[in-house]
Amino acid sequence: MVFDIKRYAIHDGPGIRTTVFLKGCLLNCSWCHNPEGKAREQEFMWWKERCIGCRDCQNVCTKGAISFLDDSFVFDNKKCDLCRACADACHSQALKLVGKEMTVTQAMKEIEKDMVFYDESGGGVTLSGGEPLLQPDFSASLLRACKEIGIHTAVDTCGHADSDIVSKVSKHVDLFLYDLKLINDEKHAKFTGVSNKLILENLKRLSDNGQKIIVRFPLVPGVNDDEKDVLELGGFVSSLKGVKELSILPYHKAGVEKSKRLKKQTDLFFVNHSPSVETLREVEQKLRGFGLRIQIGG
Repeated sequence: MVFDIKRYAIHDGPGIRTTVFLKGCLLNCSWCHNPEGKAREQEFMWWKERCIGCRDCQNVCTKGAISFLDDSFVFDNKKCDLCRACADACHSQALKLVGKEMTVTQAMKEIEKDMVFYDESGGGVTLSGGEPLLQPDFSASLLRACKEIGIHTAVDTCGHADSDIVSKVSKHVDLFLYDLKLINDEKHAKFTGVSNKLILENLKRLSDNGQKIIVRFPLVPGVNDDEKDVLELGGFVSSLKGVKELSILPYHKAGVEKSKRLKKQTDLFFVNHSPSVETLREVEQKLRGFGLRIQIGG
């Protein structure tokens, strides 16, 4: 179940890349910027600013799943059978069905269109999400197909998966982009909904096995930007065998509008601002003190 394929991506690994976004994630990160990737199933997004009020979506729905209240789209997923007639009828593209079932062959047809860019830039394919390890058979098969024709592969993961799944997928991965939010387990559970024990264990195991890894640290004001959290993270990452590179990903509010478009009740913790330039510099210097190569952004 894929919710997007992004071409010419330059922040998801080396060179120019094609990033395949898979739906489904077991974490509920408070700052998630891809909330459409959390649920495993297909779902609708509605752009209020695009809607022209024609009600064609409502008129073609034979299940009575769509209505409008005060010019706002109301969707009843219990009645919907995901026939997508409503999205097809939306002339202004205000309504979109997020998520599409794809085979490995279909995905490879899209990927192969961009191979010339990989060759020229040292790029390749990145699986992201959501969480690609939540669809391990598809991920492993797609990565293997890429490797068979010489395409560099990367996986952007939170690492929350059984060790056998990580081992299965890692056989076909050239680079892991490993998201690491917090070392403190209690805080991690508070802000993501899960313990980080499995995440840290998988990261250490991959490192011990010689896997190439870039740790990604989403810096979120009021969540993990205090000195204690930063030093704990730097200490853990620097202790890993062979892991010397860390990317700081400053929080941004892209997920806020997306959540509204999904028309879902959410308890997400929305931070009102990105980290200041001063905070970024301080965090960067603290992490450099552990001998790590630090990059700001992807």
